[in-house]
Amino acid sequence: MQEPSPTSFLRSWAIQQRVIGALLMREVITRYGRHNIGFLWLFVEPMVFTIGVTLIWTATKAVHGSDLPISAFALTGYSSVLVWRNMPSRLVGSIEPNLSLMYHRNVKIIDIFAARLLLEAVGVGISFFILTLFFAAVGWLQLPEDPLKVVLGWVMLVWFGSSLGMFLGALSNRSELIDKFWHPAAYLLFPLSGAAFLVESLPAGFREWILYLPMVHGVECVRDGFFGSQFTPYYDIGYMALCNLGLSLFALAEIRRASRNLVPA
Repeated sequence: MQEPSPTSFLRSWAIQQRVIGALLMREVITRYGRHNIGFLWLFVEPMVFTIGVTLIWTATKAVHGSDLPISAFALTGYSSVLVWRNMPSRLVGSIEPNLSLMYHRNVKIIDIFAARLLLEAVGVGISFFILTLFFAAVGWLQLPEDPLKVVLGWVMLVWFGSSLGMFLGALSNRSELIDKFWHPAAYLLFPLSGAAFLVESLPAGFREWILYLPMVHGVECVRDGFFGSQFTPYYDIGYMALCNLGLSLFALAEIRRASRNLVPA
């Protein structure tokens, strides 16, 4: 009996692309449906959150340790929060509801994670881009001084949110406590994430501690790209990349463990 020929890498890659594409469409339909504006909620929802925070911070005359417009702070800060907070929130507890899909040989845990992460990255990214243009058009902020730094900081935040999301998502299949603890932890991390302050405005001793949080470096890099000539940014992309790489390796190891112990429903 002739053994089947092994599937080439390119053919496997093409198959996984179709799998992720199908999961992506399924996620869009199940999450947003076909009513009202449908999939447009993908980026309208984060836009509503960001505009709401901007209006609240403006109305309450929130302070952030500089003379920069509060709208610029809200856009660069809260949009960054949506990246690293929403990705883990979408992946925690996402394996069990999709167990029936695991009967299909080509559907893996990492495909389900990839579809959800891609959806979040695109939604928040489009929201950030449109609001930047809108705020600039109405005079609430100036266009970025260095767009490449904005892109670099944004990519690093997406990498951080993705690796953290995959790690917690796979770990939540082992213990329900991850779901219970992640949401309060995300709210507690929000005021420490750099979204509402400049690192330069902090006392020197506290500044050293806050820079241990990887997302702070991404937020500072994005703000450096927007208005870096008006403040002294504190960030180390090399440190953030090292943290992201370590988190990614932990995430892949946990996904592999979860895949081995998976029992399709």
